[in-house]
Amino acid sequence: MGPAGRRRSRAGHNGAVTESQDQSSESVDAATRSIAVSPVWFVLGGIASVQIGAALAKTVFGLIDPTTMVWIRLVTAAVVLTALARPRLRGRSRTDWWVVLGYAVCMVGMNWTIYQSIARIPLGVAVTIEFLGPLAVAVLGSRRLVDLVWVGLAGVGVVLLGTGGSGVGAFGGLDPVGVLFAVAAGVCWGGYILIGGATGRRWQGISALAVASVTGAVVLAPAALVIDGRGLLQPSVLVIGVLAGVLSSVVPYSLELVALRRMRPSTFGILMSVEPAAAALAAAIILSEWLTPVQVIAVALVVLASAGAARAARRREVGGGRTVSRAVRSGRRRAGRPGRR
Repeated sequence: MGPAGRRRSRAGHNGAVTESQDQSSESVDAATRSIAVSPVWFVLGGIASVQIGAALAKTVFGLIDPTTMVWIRLVTAAVVLTALARPRLRGRSRTDWWVVLGYAVCMVGMNWTIYQSIARIPLGVAVTIEFLGPLAVAVLGSRRLVDLVWVGLAGVGVVLLGTGGSGVGAFGGLDPVGVLFAVAAGVCWGGYILIGGATGRRWQGISALAVASVTGAVVLAPAALVIDGRGLLQPSVLVIGVLAGVLSSVVPYSLELVALRRMRPSTFGILMSVEPAAAALAAAIILSEWLTPVQVIAVALVVLASAGAARAARRREVGGGRTVSRAVRSGRRRAGRPGRR
């Protein structure tokens, strides 16, 4: 991630979209309507793309440091998204720049911490813990008992994750540092969501995501090159890094942009709740990271808690309450989070 993302910006959806981007989106939307594909599949495809990208990135962690891999992802996202968005930089106020800087800090932090986490603990476990960030934002400030129930259910899931591993000792054999990195990724994801609204109001379309990606790539470059610059000389690492950047940023954004034109945001939020399960599945297939039965139950509890919170939030949409769908749409990520992951 979220890895890296953790993680996929929905902040742009809250802002105005440039004419060229709107025409491009409408063309894609028209094409997808012509083949009568349900928007649900586009959302699920975006989720799968993010987690596959994260799993592929982890396959080369033995060849390159996670920090350098995050940098390759950011460079890829910066090149592609800048070409698509062509952000307007002139005439920006100081507030505009401070907002997008905060957005970039959260985005880079989310991606860096989730990659540090999945380097130490299973991908499915890391994303499940990270997902508590969006869930916390979704119920933040709520006084409804049902929201506290969902938070409690998610908490039980996290406890089971820590005690249900196949190892011994604290966290059920999980690396405590990896767990802490996952928690930090969740905090960054939450901040990414909260600042996403202000960012979307000040920056058009995906301009903020493009500028944040460029900023992150520039800031992280010295550390990435010093820590493991030699890893960049390996063709396999570069291929996987670029592929992870595309799968975790460009593909999910495109698919979800089409989906959000054809479904209610609340439905989108509920579908997003399956992300921890998708991460566990991708990790099992690509990395052979099989969870224990107790950990599978734990992931299911967090998914249920998130879906329940999203469903409850649907009833508050008319009254202007904060919703999971709006929160998740404002900034994933998966990650990337450019996703998360």
